[in-house]
Amino acid sequence: MHDARTLIELGDEAVRRLARRGYTLDLAGLEALSARRNSSISRTDDLRAESKRVAAEVGRVAKETRGQGEEVEKLKTRAREIKDEIRTSESETEAAEDALREVLLAIPNLPDDEVPDGDSDADAVEVRRWGTPPEFGFEVRDHVDLGEATGILDFGRAAKLSGARFSVAKGPGAVLERALATFFLTMHTARHGYTEFSVPYLVTRETMTGTGQLPKFEEDLFRTGTADRSLYLIPTAEVSLTNLHADEMLDAGALPLAYTAYTPCFRSEAGSYGRDTRGLLRLHQFSKVEMVRFCREEESGAELELMVSHAENCLQALGLAYRVVRLAAGDMGFAARTTYDLEVWLPSQGTFREISSCSDCGTFQSRRAGIRAKDARGGRAQVATLNGSGLPIGRALAALLEQYQAEDGSVTIPEVLHPFTGFRRLLADGTTE
Repeated sequence: MHDARTLIELGDEAVRRLARRGYTLDLAGLEALSARRNSSISRTDDLRAESKRVAAEVGRVAKETRGQGEEVEKLKTRAREIKDEIRTSESETEAAEDALREVLLAIPNLPDDEVPDGDSDADAVEVRRWGTPPEFGFEVRDHVDLGEATGILDFGRAAKLSGARFSVAKGPGAVLERALATFFLTMHTARHGYTEFSVPYLVTRETMTGTGQLPKFEEDLFRTGTADRSLYLIPTAEVSLTNLHADEMLDAGALPLAYTAYTPCFRSEAGSYGRDTRGLLRLHQFSKVEMVRFCREEESGAELELMVSHAENCLQALGLAYRVVRLAAGDMGFAARTTYDLEVWLPSQGTFREISSCSDCGTFQSRRAGIRAKDARGGRAQVATLNGSGLPIGRALAALLEQYQAEDGSVTIPEVLHPFTGFRRLLADGTTE
């Protein structure tokens, strides 16, 4: 969330930058709401000051007149009137603050000027590539055909259980999913220095608001609960990990902090009907290892590059060809000011597809969630937050099956996974060796 004063001071610059991501900032309306809030606060403060003065005057006059006389009664009447006026003014202040907050919560983050123009993945700028996409002397099969032919993936039974956009993994398929998750977590904790967490999958509305999923994206979430308490299924562990420090004052000397977690993720995929309906690429429920970092705002750029390298290390260890792109301003997530996507090669589609998105959110989320830091001299500042996929299990499995397939329908397992799988190859009949 933005500080209203900062947006107003930026003025036309804020309007310009938000326009790059397709958002029209009503600067005049924001100024009016801010002025209304400030005026109401000032009036409340003035009334409280007057209340103290009148109370002191009542005491003085009462002492001089021994509590008798018309002047004392007038002062007491005025004291009661001021209390009523304070209550009214406090209500007006609360309403003004709520109205301003509602507007601010709907304004996306300001994109960095280095972010390219545009509003689709076609406008992304390629930064680098790693590995060579494999070439095959036979007709390649997609991960759905490979998974169903070997019996490790069953989308039919998943649909029977839950409907479209769900998957079931069986035998070596379930082992591969578990192996990928364990491998990613091991990379991030043992090699990259992240602290692993096990976090709730159901969170409050306030928690969702803290990272920017609410109020704007409610239709993308799964909501559950009772009549007196609603909870939301997390779309990513970023929500839980970032809000671990909601309304907290961190030790600036302890920054940066690096957290990771492996969780299921739940997304309604509203507005994506007809896109990637086949296979593991766009499910209502999937599993992912997430990375979250907290740092000083001036260090967030370097921290983003570091986080991207951590996701890249996982893909490189698996030997999966990929590229890194910088997203256009209008294609970034609501809370991001800069985003890099890692896109893995899918032979069946002959193109790169997103497997990780790493974003620098600056202080946007920390303002919403109330996360600050204090240094040894007592200085206080908002904390910058970053998040990234490190990596999703389903999309990694899809890329692995497709890039490592053989003509006989078997799939070679990357060497780094052997300690976690117990097998080196998945054979066409569903057995392993």
